[in-house]
Amino acid sequence: MTTKADFTAQEWELILEGPPSAGMIVITAQRGGMLRETVSMAKAYVEARQHHGQSELLDEIVAVKPKLDHTRYHSIEELEEHSLGHLRDAVALLESKATPEELAQYKRFIVDLADKVAHAHREHGGGADGVSDAERAATAAIAQALG
Repeated sequence: MTTKADFTAQEWELILEGPPSAGMIVITAQRGGMLRETVSMAKAYVEARQHHGQSELLDEIVAVKPKLDHTRYHSIEELEEHSLGHLRDAVALLESKATPEELAQYKRFIVDLADKVAHAHREHGGGADGVSDAERAATAAIAQALG
């Protein structure tokens, strides 16, 4: 079992930044619905906490209030690039320290979170599920960064 104790403080911050970074990519992909989408990100954490005990690593991750990177970006593209970098770095770190099952659970949590954010607000011009093309592209980019 991998736990917070297996990481340096800087590494742990990187792991914690992954899920909210993914949420921000989706939130900023399409204008409108930011409040609902932000609330849905918080709900994803609450739902993950309900599965307490299935993964000690994920339990420790979702026990911490999501922290958003407060770096001032000059564009949405810069935010996306930086956030996708967070995800790639977090996955690389977990590949070296966590079990394959724990890594899969981390990735699944992030993909589920991004999907919840995308579906939280019915976007104008979105498909039957209300998800815009920009949000679909954002979730695809997240999945690709996760590997």
